[in-house]
Order: sequence, then C-alpha cells, then structure tokens
Amino acid sequence: MFQDYNYNTQRKRMALPEYGRSVQNMVNHALTIEDRADRQRCANTIVNIMGGMFPQLRDMPDFKHKLWDHLAIMSDFKLDIDYPYEIVKPDYLLVKPERIPYATGRIRYRHYGRFIEMLIRKAVEMPEGDERDQLIRLIASHMKKDYITWNKDTVEDQKIFDDIREMSDGAISLSEADLHLGISAPQQPQQQRSFNQQRNNKQRHGNNQKRKY
Repeated sequence: MFQDYNYNTQRKRMALPEYGRSVQNMVNHALTIEDRADRQRCANTIVNIMGGMFPQLRDMPDFKHKLWDHLAIMSDFKLDIDYPYEIVKPDYLLVKPERIPYATGRIRYRHYGRFIEMLIRKAVEMPEGDERDQLIRLIASHMKKDYITWNKDTVEDQKIFDDIREMSDGAISLSEADLHLGISAPQQPQQQRSFNQQRNNKQRHGNNQKRKY
C-alpha cells in the first residue's frame, strides 16, 4: 500500500519562509474567515505568534510595524483587516536597490585588506601628535592580528613595521624600540604541532628530491 507524502517542494512557495509553514497556514486560514471581527482577532493572534518567534528583536523601535508588514506580505496583500500601521506597498517590494560600486583597485597586501591601506593614508595626512601616534599603534596592532589570522604563525614586530613603511611610501617609520605590539599566535596542541612539523618535513623532502633532477 503506497502512502501519499506531501513534500514541501510540492507545496506553494512561501513569501517569508523564516516564519515556517505553520504560520503560513494560519495566514491562509485567516483569508478564509468571513466575519471581519473574527478575522481581525485571528490576525492579532498571528502577529503575536510571529513576534514570539524572534524575542531578541522586540526592542527594535519598528518591530511591531515590521510584523504587520510581514503579515500583509504573507497574505499577498489580500487580508482585509484594520492594520494598526500603514503597511508596505506591493510596488515597494519590486524596487531593486541601487547597485553598490565595488572597488577594483589593486590591494598591495591582501591579508591586510583595503581598510588598512585607507587608515595608513589617513595617518600619513594627519599632523604630528598624540592622535596620529595612537592611530599608528592601532594600525600596527591590527595588522599583526591580520597577519597571524591568515598565516597561522607568529611574526616579528619588525616585519609589521617594514610593511607599514612600504605601504606609507616611507612616511611612517617604526622600530621595535618605539613600539612593542605584544601579540603572538595562539599555541597549537602538541598533536597539531607534530602534524605540522611532519608535513613541513615532507614538503622540504619533496623539494629536495625535485632539485636532484
């Protein structure tokens, strides 16, 4: 005997799937209620249920307004009730946002990112003083964190200072006598360190074998 399964892929597409099929079914039921007062009470209950699904958002100033907008969207704007807010218009949902231009310029050091380059240019333009020095210290500290994040290995402070000097075209010059970053890579478990050491040894051995031919 075959059982007829009802899969979600065979059902009508939900406008806001984050609320789930059960809430969508409630909205569909509200559309079938003929008495306006009963339909209004049903809508109020649905909105309360929707709000309870995202309690972390209740402090938002327009949280309730968004719930009523979502109710209208889920009903395909066919639910005839008294909305406590002016709901979103259907045409608004068809408007595409303006295209955000994407910067395509070359990034000198990709592990530092474009934002660090912008900060370094800003520091170069600033007059000498405590504010400029503090910004440079923050830049250097962030660069070392980025370097460790991407390379998974420790790095000497002087390497960071050399990169800052290069990226600022020599306008910012630091040394270990001027600044100590005090940031190091997290210690790896012994098993992971042994695995990395074996992998590095295999790579060096493979490179040595290639040099023979």
